[in-house]
Amino acid sequence: MNEAENLSQAGRDLLDRRGFLNKTGAAFGGLGLAQLLSQQGLLGADDPTNFSGKAPVRPDIDPNNPYAPRDPHFDMPAKQVLVIYCPGAVSHVDTFDWKPDLAKYHGKKPPGIPEVTFEGPTGNIAKPFWDFKPRGESGKMTSDLLPEMGKHVDDFCFFHALHTQTSAHPQGENFFNTGFTQEGFPSFGAWVTYALGSECSELPAFVAINDPRGMARSGKNNFGSAFLPASFQGTDFNAKNPPANLQRPAGYTASDDLKTVDLLKRLNAKHLSQFPGDADLAARIASYELAGQMQMSVPEIMDLSGEPASIHKSYGTDSGTDLKREYAKNCILARRLLEKGVRVVQLFNGSDPSGGNGITNWDSHSDIANSHAMQAEIMDQPTGALLADLKARGMMENTLVVWCTEFGRMPFLQGNGTGRDHNPDAFTCFMTGAGVKKGYSYGKSDEWGQKAVEDPTTIYDFNATILHLMGLDHERLSYYHNGLERRLTNVHGHVIHKALA
Repeated sequence: MNEAENLSQAGRDLLDRRGFLNKTGAAFGGLGLAQLLSQQGLLGADDPTNFSGKAPVRPDIDPNNPYAPRDPHFDMPAKQVLVIYCPGAVSHVDTFDWKPDLAKYHGKKPPGIPEVTFEGPTGNIAKPFWDFKPRGESGKMTSDLLPEMGKHVDDFCFFHALHTQTSAHPQGENFFNTGFTQEGFPSFGAWVTYALGSECSELPAFVAINDPRGMARSGKNNFGSAFLPASFQGTDFNAKNPPANLQRPAGYTASDDLKTVDLLKRLNAKHLSQFPGDADLAARIASYELAGQMQMSVPEIMDLSGEPASIHKSYGTDSGTDLKREYAKNCILARRLLEKGVRVVQLFNGSDPSGGNGITNWDSHSDIANSHAMQAEIMDQPTGALLADLKARGMMENTLVVWCTEFGRMPFLQGNGTGRDHNPDAFTCFMTGAGVKKGYSYGKSDEWGQKAVEDPTTIYDFNATILHLMGLDHERLSYYHNGLERRLTNVHGHVIHKALA
């Protein structure tokens, strides 16, 4: 058999003298042209660009000090961000998105309602389970389910036309917190600390305060670093459960501890000098050194006994259910972390250790009147007090607060007649604080709150706006991974300028 027959057409052409000269001549001609264009300054920029035509911005990270503060892409008032995340999908039509037509069609099933949704057959339209009232000087209509949070509506910027790509909780959490429905992508907090570092040298740059009942459905993926350097993952602890392995062993004195730390510092420095380009090694050393600093700083930050009695009373650490009291302590902890300069604090209200469905989070497929009321009793007073406390201390001038959930709930009941199913096509979140327009509502859902109809807003848009408020260009903040420039907003998203102050 002729071996040439096993070659491609391009390969056979190279075996032919004329074909060889033709192809190599063209190649060398291209190299010559590139050289001439380079000499005349006519080539494109050396830096690679992404689909938007912008060059990626690489933060200048010292591997020996990955948490050092770094400048934003442009100046914005928000220097820190508090994300209050509610797993399980809060019902927008029972909280912040007032729809009078729900009362008009209550108990009916008008045309246009789907026969089946995420969990099965649909029932009739149901009016809100709690009355709506005008609040604040703006007269914004919000429900009696969250009256303490409702007191702050004049400071809120509502997004009423959010929609998402999924109606499943794990994928919904992933999408909101990482920009992708799949696992394996960095969280929002990891992106921010990768870009900006932290003003606090004795605490993590990114802290995830999990609900007293445990983690949300997607667990550590909600605050993980994925392919970003490990330094930028969130450190999870709450007022009840400090970070693991910080206690000094019995019989081990403070002097012994200091000597050990000093020895490790010298050994680490020597080891790092042998491998100066190993970012993973540097991150691991920095992580251990931070853990050593946290042995003294974390017990202090978690000691709430020094807080005035008025603070404990306003947050509700001494009233209500055990869960409410523990969540109230988490809210105080969040404020204390922000005061210390922690860059990103993610505060969870809800978990999913046993499937949720209104027991451990906001997922209310049945008995929504009681399940949502239980969750609201935990969240409302402490969160309202946290917002008031941040404002009273002047911290809102430089702190962005984001309240969010993965999707909404349907305006009609499920077939069981007591719960609302998942609604990915319309839901409400809000921002408040640094750089955000006050007393403003952006976008609208339809007359029933079923679909986003005016200024529909994607999660990409929402996250792009948060990054912008932190002084970061979502189109330029990227990380080269597996041949792609990865971003929190993938290849999508637009900053919602109408929501900016």
